[in-house]
Formats: sequence, structure tokens, C-alpha cells
Amino acid sequence: MRTRLLQLIFVALFSALGGYFVGVTKITSDWKQYKPSINITSKEPPPAVSNIDFSLFWTVLQKLENSYYDKSAISSQMLLNGAISGMVGSLDDPYTVFLPPKQNNDFKQGLAGQFEGIGAELGMRDKQIIVIAPLDGMPAQKAGIKAGDAIVKVDDKSTEGWTLVEAVEKIRGPKGTTVTLSVVRKDETKPKEIKITRGTILVKSVDGKIKKLSEIENISLENISQKDKDEKISKNEGEKKEEEKGSKKEDSKVPVLGTKDKQVIYIRLSQFGDRTNNEWVSMVNDVSVQMKKSGSALKGLILDLRNNPGGYLTDASFIASEFLKEGVIVVQDKGKGEKTNFEVSRKGLLTDIPMIALINKGSASASEIVAGALRDYNRAKLIGETSFGKGTIQQAEDLGDGAGLHVTIAKWLTPKGTWVHEKGITPDIAVALDEKNPSHDTQLERAVEELVK
Repeated sequence: MRTRLLQLIFVALFSALGGYFVGVTKITSDWKQYKPSINITSKEPPPAVSNIDFSLFWTVLQKLENSYYDKSAISSQMLLNGAISGMVGSLDDPYTVFLPPKQNNDFKQGLAGQFEGIGAELGMRDKQIIVIAPLDGMPAQKAGIKAGDAIVKVDDKSTEGWTLVEAVEKIRGPKGTTVTLSVVRKDETKPKEIKITRGTILVKSVDGKIKKLSEIENISLENISQKDKDEKISKNEGEKKEEEKGSKKEDSKVPVLGTKDKQVIYIRLSQFGDRTNNEWVSMVNDVSVQMKKSGSALKGLILDLRNNPGGYLTDASFIASEFLKEGVIVVQDKGKGEKTNFEVSRKGLLTDIPMIALINKGSASASEIVAGALRDYNRAKLIGETSFGKGTIQQAEDLGDGAGLHVTIAKWLTPKGTWVHEKGITPDIAVALDEKNPSHDTQLERAVEELVK
């Protein structure tokens, strides 16, 4: 289970994928025959387009080709990509972006949950590249990489001053190739070199099962047991005398019989990608069978949306339909009165069970859509930290030759009409993580406490 440092994962996810790609709609346009209309090897300027005079652009291009001192650095495709990126960037919308072939491919691989590399989630702490967590069974874990490792060198090159994007680009690579990481562990000063053979990395976006409280890592069963005990005392015996209260405090660390055997459904949703819906259906079917066997021991469900950077809007609607019986889940607003409602579209299997949703500042876009719908219908309490605040929708298009374009086409609103952009969703119960004790997940613990009341 990922905890403390996970609040940084959204930085890794946003940066590793280019920083802009959460919240795209599942709309693509495959322009396989598309070719740039400007031939930069031609000596004739292109005709004016949309009342734009390209003569200045053409003049600058020719001067670069003729005058720049290092002719080996002049690449026609590089100049063209740079010009397109500058044009798109002039809109000052961080989510409308042009993706050259490599970045577009990396983005697609990320949503597909499959790429080639070492299998480790990275973050940033104190200007250092930190391993958030090595993925189970992946090359990094097998080679000995551990959560919290600070990566100080990659293939003998210092990471000082690197961004997360640079780190990901250097560490990723084709299956079968190797990369050597120099890492410094907590309470150690001497770097340790670890050689890793890259492989094919498969990332599950959904992980869910029914767990006994005693099986949940990184929470204090003692705290929950005492909370449960106090609730029972208050409910069954009413007010007690001061001396009786004193005697109760003496055995305050003794768990209430049966607390450890109480059960919750814990679902971790890490992204809304290409395989999320299929993984979700399979998981929920398994859980629904187990629910019948759990009976009264099952106290509720925890949906963990922390550090989920988003993905497809339509998938967010699909997931939210699992918990809501009816109603609008999200509103797509294109402006000028053009709105489209995405409503509950199927019969969910988890519409009645008590529920908590966990969010933090890494919860963005599609995960905020789900959280916003659950909150507006009072279906679940939100626990954690204020979410990221991405309230726009992007359309992803393939441009041919491997390049891609993401264009912001609308904003989205919660069922009650709230636009969360740059504000985020405020939780019903604010709980900060304990930075000094990374093995203690205070947010998850509070969620469990709420369910076993």
C-alpha cells in the first residue's frame, strides 16, 4: 500500500507524461494521411491562412537556415515542431498541447498501462529525485530499489538540477537494455549503485478487495479499536462517573473483541486509462461475491482516489455509475449555452453500501469528477486534502507521423454546477498525512474509523 510519499506521485505522473494530459475525452481522429502543409525546404512562402501573413515566419526561418553558425544543429522537423509548439503554447493553456511523436507515444503508453522501463514511481523531495515506490514484481523491485531511495546519478550522470521529466526520459528505455542508478538511502550517506535491466511494465489501474481491519497496512488498529470501544461505551452505557471513566483509560490500549475481524472493501483507483473499465468490472464482480459471505462483518467501502491524475471523462462517468442509482454525474459545458449531461448509465453493484472516498492534491480531473458527484449526492464522505483542481476537458487527436494534439474543448461541472478549476474539491473531513511517520496512513485510518463507528 502506498502512503506518505504518495502525495508527490501526481507530480511524477503529470511531469512524466508531459504535464498536461489528464482529463482527455475518449475522442480521437486518426489523420493517417496528414502531412504538414508547409514545406520548409521550399524557397517560396506558403499562402496566407486564416488571414495570417506568414511572410515574417518565412523570413525568420530562412535567416536561421542561412545564418545560424552550427548548421549541424539545424533540423527541418525540429524547427517545424518548435514552431507548432510555440503556436499552441501562445494560447496560455497548459492543457492544450502539441505532442511530438515520442511524447505522444509516451502519453499513450501511460494510459494503456504498459510501457518499457524499470517500473518505479518517481517524485521530488528537497530538489532530489525520489523513488515513491517500486512496482511489485517489476525490474526495479527485483534489483533492490526501495521506496524512499534518492536517485543521485543515472548511468554516472548527476541528477542535480534535473526535472522529473528529465529523470523519466533518462531512466526509461527499451526492454532488455540496462540502466545504473546510484541511490542514497535514508540515514545513509554513501551511494549504492544498482544495475537494472529494463522490462515491459504493466500497471494495473484498479486494485480492490475485501479486507479485515487487521490486514490493512499502515494504519493503527489500536487507535481504531479504542475509537470503536469509546463509541460502544457511549451508546450502550450512557454517561459514566468520572472514576469509571478513569478506570476505562487504564485499559485504553486493549482492543475491543472482534474489531480486528471487521471488514471493509478497499478499492485503489490509480488512473482512468485504456483498461480501467475492464479491470473495474472484473474487480467489482469478485467483490460482490465476497460481500454475500461477509455479512454483518462488512462495514463499508473505501474508494482511494489519492494521486489519481485522471484520464478519460467517459470512464469517470462509468465508474461513478457503480455507486449512484440515478442522476447527472458530470456536465460538459462548451460555452454559449451548449451543455451535455453525462448521466448514470448502468445498474451499479455498490449503490447502497456505506462509503468513504479519499482524495488529496494529486487527485485531478476524472478523479475529481467522481469525487464531485459522490459529494453532491451525499453518497460518500470525502476525507483527505483539497484536490488538484482541473476542470477542463481535452480532445486528443492523432496528426500522423506519430505526433498528436490535445485541445481544450470544454469545461466540466459537478452535478450541482460547481467548477473546480484551480480551486479543487474540499474534503468533508480534512486529514493531513504525517510526514514524520511515513508508515502511518492517517487518512486511510480516519476513513476506517468513520466506517466502523
